[in-house]
Amino acid sequence: MNNYINDPRFKGIVPFDSKVWLSSPTMHGEEQIWVDEAIRTNWVSTIGDNINEIEKIIANKIGRKYGVALGAGTTALHLAIRLAGERLYGSKPANIGTLTGHKVFCSDCTFFASVNPVAYEGGEAVFIDTELDSWNMSPKALKRAFEIFPDVRLIVIAHLYGTPGKCDEIRRIADQHGALIVEDAAESFGSSVFIKADSPFYHCPGKKDEQKGGKWIQTGLFGDYSIISFNGNKIITGSTGGMFITDCEEDAFKIRKWSTQSRENTPWYQHEEIGYNYRMSNIVAGIIRGQLPYLEEHIAQKKAIYMRYKKGLRDLPVQMNPIPEDTDPNYWLSCLLIENDAMCQQERDNKIARYISAPGKTCPTELLEALSAFNAEGRPIWKPMHLQPVYCNNPFVTEAAIEEENASKNEANLFSPDNGQYIFNQGICLPSDNKMTLEQQNIIIDIIHRCFF
Repeated sequence: MNNYINDPRFKGIVPFDSKVWLSSPTMHGEEQIWVDEAIRTNWVSTIGDNINEIEKIIANKIGRKYGVALGAGTTALHLAIRLAGERLYGSKPANIGTLTGHKVFCSDCTFFASVNPVAYEGGEAVFIDTELDSWNMSPKALKRAFEIFPDVRLIVIAHLYGTPGKCDEIRRIADQHGALIVEDAAESFGSSVFIKADSPFYHCPGKKDEQKGGKWIQTGLFGDYSIISFNGNKIITGSTGGMFITDCEEDAFKIRKWSTQSRENTPWYQHEEIGYNYRMSNIVAGIIRGQLPYLEEHIAQKKAIYMRYKKGLRDLPVQMNPIPEDTDPNYWLSCLLIENDAMCQQERDNKIARYISAPGKTCPTELLEALSAFNAEGRPIWKPMHLQPVYCNNPFVTEAAIEEENASKNEANLFSPDNGQYIFNQGICLPSDNKMTLEQQNIIIDIIHRCFF
């Protein structure tokens, strides 16, 4: 690693006294009130007023009828995917997952947790490449995937870094093939999409926009089953936690049952299907309850951070993570992408990243090292799932997929230069903490500039 503190390019810059985080919890004080209330009333387990209230508030905020508070976004995804598998293929014996023997189309550029529940349920993920104008699942690649794997009936989509994907197009494609959608809105709570009157989603609750002739509806409404997350770095946090959201009372009941060990309504402990210890604690729910009044404030702060980066970096050969027309994201994380001609030589294997510095150029490795040297936290873009060692043999479909001549398992093993790998290779997540001061952000912008010297 370069000695950035003594590097002449960074002369005059000193490390921050306290760390500038990527995205850390922002507490307001009201959280303590509801946590103390749970302790005072002795409701500290997986039932209580805090849980009941956040389920109502969040379902109403998004426009759904029911919410089920769970221990993490991952647990919510697992139960949503299991429920989808059961609906599509029927219930299975205790030792067999509901997706056993079936493929599932999944977002490629996302966090590991979006995809793993497919494996938990015995399914095989088929990764769908990313589009460059939203960094989310490409509808073009999804269409191609259905041409290759026409029997698939489940799609798992994620909204990357708080920016919604092309939900309307993806839903139309899904409906053409009789497929269900599990929507991972873990990163996008509070984000909205503009929907025209001819959209299959126009019936959903939302804010009407008479001037544009449609309405704005929130992420969390686009899936047959949808989830959000309250992990410690999310825009609203409980330190952990997640929620399954639905319009179906029967589905909400089943998820609650599964999440509390699938106990039957009998005087003794009787179990007729597999269950889990996945319910949220009333204490965690108390933190979330205290956070919820500040959602719009947090979004406004995150948006201001994004806009300052966009203005401050406009003279560099970089692009900010794109905000597609007719989307209103929550700006959870601000990211940048280095243009091809401005990339110095960089090499990454599965463990180590190396680069060769060059005048006027930089790379994600150098940017991240420089930020870290001055006590600021950045992160790489999510490494695409098809590049992960555990999933590298799974099928992968790009917008211009090519069938490999020697396909394994008598199937299409697909490859071509892909958008997800390009974004991963040349992008980084910038410090986006909403407690970051204007002065701190200006220094971070200066550090980024100097990496190009």
